[in-house]
Amino acid sequence: MARILKDYPEISLKPEDFVGNVDFCRIFGRHGPVHIEIGSGKGTFLLHQAKAQPSDNFLGIEWANRYYRYAVDRIGRWGLTNVRILRTDAAAFIAESITDSSIDCFHIYFPDPWPKKRHHKRRFLGPANLAHLIRCLKTGGQIRVATDHADYFEQIQKVFAAKSDRLEEMEFIRPAGAETGEWAGTNFERKYIKEQRPIYTLAVKKK
Repeated sequence: MARILKDYPEISLKPEDFVGNVDFCRIFGRHGPVHIEIGSGKGTFLLHQAKAQPSDNFLGIEWANRYYRYAVDRIGRWGLTNVRILRTDAAAFIAESITDSSIDCFHIYFPDPWPKKRHHKRRFLGPANLAHLIRCLKTGGQIRVATDHADYFEQIQKVFAAKSDRLEEMEFIRPAGAETGEWAGTNFERKYIKEQRPIYTLAVKKK
């Protein structure tokens, strides 16, 4: 029998809930470090990391409706109060609604590689989006990336290197849910590991 997915209004956010810039204190009902996961899938990272860091606030952004609904249901069932999930276009939302120097960490695990060359412009980690991520980060704030796609990883390295005046490379810190042999501990990574794909990681912090 298929699992019945329940909506939890205290977890799920709607784009129409926002007028102007995001007020994270209002969203979470408290002050605290803010993490944003871009492409949260079924919420595996959010679940484990929010449990491990209860004093931090986590916003997951997911476009695919089936994953968004699953993640909301999953987080709601666990009763986690420091997670919110939003279904929207991440690039537009970050560019238009996130204020300068307000985010402590962006987590981007296994973004869509858009492997065909004519689609490369759709890749999230390009110069324009990176500029907004840097703008939104606090000084010392981090971006953590993992991918299984060698060509995309090479592009990511080049895009980040072009901002070496603003970013400093650092050790990639494995999330709380990553098990032995894993880097990020997401559902996608576990699938890729079974397929024996190599995993590439990169982490930087804002100077």
